Amino acid sequence: MSAPEATEVHEPLKRQLSAYALWLLMINGMIGAGIFGVPASAERLAGAFSPWVFVTCALLIAPILLCFAQLASAFRGTGGPMLYTRVAFGPFVSFQAGWAYYVARVTAFAANMSLLVASVGYFWPAANAGVMRIALLLVISAGLVWINIVGARAAVRSLGGFTLIKLLPLIALAGYGLYSLDYSAVSSVASPPGGAEFGAALLLVVYAYVGFESGVIPAGEAKNPERDMPRALLWALAVSAVLYALIQLSAQRLLPDLANTERALVAAGDAWLGSVGAIVVMAALIASVTGNLLGSMFSTARMSYRLGLDRQLPAWFGVVSERHATPANSIAFYGLLAFALAASGSFVWLAVLSVLIRLLVYMLCIASMPAVQRQAGADPHFLKLPGGWLLPVLAVLTCAGLLTQVKLNSVLATLALLAAGSVLYAVANRGGRRGAE
Repeated sequence: MSAPEATEVHEPLKRQLSAYALWLLMINGMIGAGIFGVPASAERLAGAFSPWVFVTCALLIAPILLCFAQLASAFRGTGGPMLYTRVAFGPFVSFQAGWAYYVARVTAFAANMSLLVASVGYFWPAANAGVMRIALLLVISAGLVWINIVGARAAVRSLGGFTLIKLLPLIALAGYGLYSLDYSAVSSVASPPGGAEFGAALLLVVYAYVGFESGVIPAGEAKNPERDMPRALLWALAVSAVLYALIQLSAQRLLPDLANTERALVAAGDAWLGSVGAIVVMAALIASVTGNLLGSMFSTARMSYRLGLDRQLPAWFGVVSERHATPANSIAFYGLLAFALAASGSFVWLAVLSVLIRLLVYMLCIASMPAVQRQAGADPHFLKLPGGWLLPVLAVLTCAGLLTQVKLNSVLATLALLAAGSVLYAVANRGGRRGAE
């Protein structure tokens, strides 16, 4: 039995996501709030070379993304990294990957909801405090839950709208950067900074490209996941890289003191078009964070759905709405948990989980590739990567470089999370019950 056949068993969700819908999930996972704040720090570390740092980081992240493209071409079920790691390491590691990633994502979701409320406060200061803040968090969470529950197509349409609002100002800024480029000086590229500064710049900027992995989770709803997942991944990387580099170039042209500018892109909008430009860019930031939240809820809620489907969490999580064909229980639980974390502020200590969990998931997936390749066999849909093991090795080296940023408190928090996951797994499998293979 091939990998695609094995993972499509008992998949009750409808296949209605096109390559464009998958691209929307991936581009919103990658382009969130980070790009609105990164340009100043990148300039401070790399100076005139900073646009090329974005290009370099795209090349660094490309091997990891291509490994995911190959893995995604072998599976048709919901779960993404959970399915890849199950083939190689069995249900326990698969559960831990899903459990840890879920907690890290819901924590990031709570943080981004708080950021969204703070961004709304740019226009409406009362939103930042007291009962009004709690009420706004509740409205945001409930609205995102409702959009996700009423159907995958409704969620994708909404995601498309937020993506358009987000990308149009960014594309305009990128276009200004292209227009203002001194083509006579293109051949004399600025020199990169010294080793320490260049390394710090790479570590900072490379995280503007992560988040694509959330888009591979809902493969069980994709019309043609083996073909469309790899294409959507490559499109997302290409669009992000071009936008990031040109936006950095625009910020340099518009802000002579970019390195010391707060809210760099908002300030760039103001320098270009006055207060109207600042408002437009701020609206784009709000749309960007909202799109990131919408895509995150869409994808991450499918992880608990998969765990419920496999009986590694209560079956309640795996229930699919007959009316809307969505994992309504998992979506509602995710929204409620995120609201509780954001309203209480209890997510803050968990924020250290995000980086290490993501890197562990990347490395586990890369390590799963030999087993997935064996199981895929001669499947004509399976993507063959050029260069043999060169790309996976480069992907591991990139992850190893990123691990240098991980702090001890992140390691300790992750170990505690995995220990808790082990207890949950033991309880879920008590009495010899097994996760679905």
